[in-house]
Amino acid sequence: MFALADRVLRGYTRVLDVLSGACLAVMVVLVFGNVVARYAFNSGITVSEELSRWLFVWLTFMGSVVALRERGHLGTDMLVARLPAAGKRACLAVAQLAMLYVSWLLLSGSWAQMLINWETEAPVTGASVAIFYASGVLMGGSGIAILLRDLLRTLFAPLLEQDLVMVQESEELAALGQHGDDAPKRP
Repeated sequence: MFALADRVLRGYTRVLDVLSGACLAVMVVLVFGNVVARYAFNSGITVSEELSRWLFVWLTFMGSVVALRERGHLGTDMLVARLPAAGKRACLAVAQLAMLYVSWLLLSGSWAQMLINWETEAPVTGASVAIFYASGVLMGGSGIAILLRDLLRTLFAPLLEQDLVMVQESEELAALGQHGDDAPKRP
């Protein structure tokens, strides 16, 4: 069961990685093109600022989903690291339940804002403002799926003691944990 979920989430986060790269590339082209147009031609790309802002929000939320799956968010494990395995497992389950609740709040709030702003048009592009809020729906829904899989694994699968701590102390340790794959190996 966990193997199939891992394959699906791995593929999903790879797609998000590619989309994040595309968002970044479009942002660079828009912003650089706007700067060149302003200085060289005394004009500008009208949609540049609005689209760049929207792309940045989408890039941030997609990156957060990838980091959640890879346990790449930074934190501290000063207390949890000193607990026995059962204490670590309990703290991990409580943390995952709390994050599930926050993800639910993000999903439901973003969904409500998306519906409220469905007919509202952005000032420059004329696109629906719901597109902006859909990024929160993506993050909330994806976070719930990832955290549910992690919670089920925490409760029902045998885990190594290092898998019972969900945060990285520093970016250097996070980089060391990645051995060229897109996620640390889990049993």
